[in-house]
Amino acid sequence: MKPFTFDQIPIMMNKIHDKLDYLEKLIARISTVEENKEELLNIQEASKLLNLSVSTIYSKVCKREIPFNKQGKRIYFYRHELMKWIKSGRVKTYFEIENDIEKR
Repeated sequence: MKPFTFDQIPIMMNKIHDKLDYLEKLIARISTVEENKEELLNIQEASKLLNLSVSTIYSKVCKREIPFNKQGKRIYFYRHELMKWIKSGRVKTYFEIENDIEKR
């Protein structure tokens, strides 16, 4: 890497500043994701997240179809567990099924 001339210093400082701003935003986004991962939800919040009625949520809890935590009479849900539960219900496309058959 060549040394900078005096005239290039302001340009390079601007580039460094832009990269620093980008890194700060990236770190803030990552820490927000980590905070949401441990976010505890009550049944009403879980209902809004899953777009299901509260009675449906109670039914799924009773049948142990959905991940939950119970402390006393209260039921709680971790956001990341609910998101993982949603992702576990993914249905394969016809193309994916055909590929699985061909691999056998």
